[in-house]
Amino acid sequence: MTPPLGDIAHIGHAQLFTPDLDASVAFFTDYLGLTVDGEDGDTVYLRTFDDYEHHSLVLTARERPGLGRLALRTSSEEALHRRVAAVEAAGGTGTWTEDEPGLGKLYVTTDPDGHEHALYWESEHYRAPEGLRPALKNQPQAKPNRGVGVRRLDHINFLAADVLVNAEFQQRVLGARPTEQIRLDSGTIAARWLTYTNKSYDVVYTSDWTGSAGRLHHIAFATDTREDILRAADLAIDTGVFIETGPHKHAIQQTFFLYVYEPGGNRIELCNPLTRLVLAPDWPLITWTEEERGKGQAWGLKTIESFHTHGTPPVA
Repeated sequence: MTPPLGDIAHIGHAQLFTPDLDASVAFFTDYLGLTVDGEDGDTVYLRTFDDYEHHSLVLTARERPGLGRLALRTSSEEALHRRVAAVEAAGGTGTWTEDEPGLGKLYVTTDPDGHEHALYWESEHYRAPEGLRPALKNQPQAKPNRGVGVRRLDHINFLAADVLVNAEFQQRVLGARPTEQIRLDSGTIAARWLTYTNKSYDVVYTSDWTGSAGRLHHIAFATDTREDILRAADLAIDTGVFIETGPHKHAIQQTFFLYVYEPGGNRIELCNPLTRLVLAPDWPLITWTEEERGKGQAWGLKTIESFHTHGTPPVA
């Protein structure tokens, strides 16, 4: 029997800051195939074709790139208030706001590292306008006829000064389950993967090699197949999109992936992640050692940490 639905139903959307809003919008629409679904001043709302909600991504003009808000939809109104109570019982604070189209009230709080989380329940289901209506009634939108055509926002990888403290916030306060982790020889937890659903992961915390707090490693969009990842790599070299690493396969979670950078300076992962689902209600936390991680990815490619000293763009 699969685990019961938790209070967090799924990742709703992510907000990214960008110093070049026009170029970032062009990247997400022309290269990834998202659709613009509204603008408000220096903010643009975009959606993947298989998202039932108003938007999957929010782009906001700022001086520097980075993460704004991660929005999580709860499984009910009651679940929303349970999670708010859990935040406050743990000593956290938050504020209520209603500042995004297609959504009701959001409770905005932060994890211990300072990453902003917004919890909400009320959400309007998307109705495609003429020209974007799908042929099949069980799809929210027609598939895009340009770019990679990513299906949904899949996961987010936070950089954190203290991985364990932040992972435990996800577990104890938001109800996430840990699935895999990296433990260094010192005993320090260097990364932990967590899920709110039956996906093997929705959120990751990775140790910030700079010692900073509140930063982003990447957000990831899911494709239908591995072939889409290979096509994305071809499209990248044809259109001047910077490829950091891949296509390749992660050892942890077995995700087939490609890391690219959008023009604003944020790292974006394209992934085909559904090799594995966590269907076991008693799934054991899988721990990888420092020696095991030193072997690299599934087929020997060095892990992304090794690229920090090789002149790649700075992590947002």
